[in-house]
Amino acid sequence: MFACRKKSKQEKRPAAFDPARQRAALRCSICTGEQVAGFQDIRTGQFAEVMLIHGEADLQKFMAQYGVQEIVKIY
Repeated sequence: MFACRKKSKQEKRPAAFDPARQRAALRCSICTGEQVAGFQDIRTGQFAEVMLIHGEADLQKFMAQYGVQEIVKIY
């Protein structure tokens, strides 16, 4: 039979932020209010998730970690 294995929790590695090609963005759900911080490619619009935002402290941590001064919201 099949052996059940527990999946190990893998931390996401911090994405490399290139201000010339990406902009910091906060993707927000209108229905649930969930917010995810990450980077959006300026040319393609592709969004790369970095971390889930639970509150203002998480947002400040994200902005400090990547040296972001301004963040746009995507709905």
